[in-house]
Amino acid sequence: MNTLVLIRHGQSQWNLDNRFTGWTDVALTPQGESDATKAGAALKGIAFDLAFTSRLKRANNTLANVLQSAGCYNIPTEYDSALNERHYGDLQGLNKAETADKYGADQVKLWRRSYDTRPPNGESMADCERRTLPFFKQYILPFVEQGKNVIIAAHGNSLRPIMKYLEDLSIEVAGSMEIGLCTPYVYTFDGKKMVKKEIREVPGIVSFADPTKK
Repeated sequence: MNTLVLIRHGQSQWNLDNRFTGWTDVALTPQGESDATKAGAALKGIAFDLAFTSRLKRANNTLANVLQSAGCYNIPTEYDSALNERHYGDLQGLNKAETADKYGADQVKLWRRSYDTRPPNGESMADCERRTLPFFKQYILPFVEQGKNVIIAAHGNSLRPIMKYLEDLSIEVAGSMEIGLCTPYVYTFDGKKMVKKEIREVPGIVSFADPTKK
């Protein structure tokens, strides 16, 4: 048995400000740093062989804190823009509530949760999947199937296609699900077969990027 862990970055400054972030390289808040440390403590006992992350520092710093807290040092790590967050185009930097007031809540929901709808000059979820999932299948999944313990620290919309694939989710379910900040999604494999999924609870962390959620 071996393990694949997927973890979304901790709270960034623009999560706190309720802004569309996308490819903007925004740092973690102190809360995000602390939450990553707590998540790592919840993963102690897993001896990671490899790590993968995006080229955005909120994911990079989350991974570094998680691995240090988990007691895993000098782990080979790959950084690739295929794991970057979905590009939100003209929405990047805009406050989500103000954008809903301007364009309407239904339009913003369509931009955020429809699998095929692109925000202006940005990527749809489907666009994000077209770069993320092939990278996962070609460069990450083979290590998992060889019995390696692997961790991916990335973003809600770059982890979504991987979860959709692993769990055979519909587009509707994948598009609407909330992926918690700094919450480890732990998949156990037996050879090439995924046999168990666990969402590991981390007490005291900020789980939701949307401040309207509790």
